[in-house]
Amino acid sequence: MGTWATDAFGNDYAMDWAQDLQEYKTLELVETTLDNVIDSTEAELEAPFAAEALAALEVIARLLGKPGADDPATAEVDEWVERCKKKITPPLLEKAALAFGRITAENSELRQLWQESEHFADWQADVADLRQRVLGNI
Repeated sequence: MGTWATDAFGNDYAMDWAQDLQEYKTLELVETTLDNVIDSTEAELEAPFAAEALAALEVIARLLGKPGADDPATAEVDEWVERCKKKITPPLLEKAALAFGRITAENSELRQLWQESEHFADWQADVADLRQRVLGNI
């Protein structure tokens, strides 16, 4: 995976996912992406699914009016959010909470990859910030 930053869109999987998002007018891709993480029956959550889910979670944060730092790479995502203006429902937030749990669990390949790097603490901080922006104190 090409990775250049610890934030949700700092990797190739997330940026490819963001390109796919442009084809949707609803939250279908966001929800399906979270479902892929939540419903996975594999012993280990694969890194691509976790990376895409973090991108979906960042979209939720942006729809809630709580975006992360400005990033020129996410301009298309911001435009999509502005066009979409969909309401985030409690069931979607429940899925978000479950997805965060799977992404940060010991059996998450993405977590393991970051844990092996010198940037693990930064990644954890970025995920915690995103979780706070999406879920608040839930």
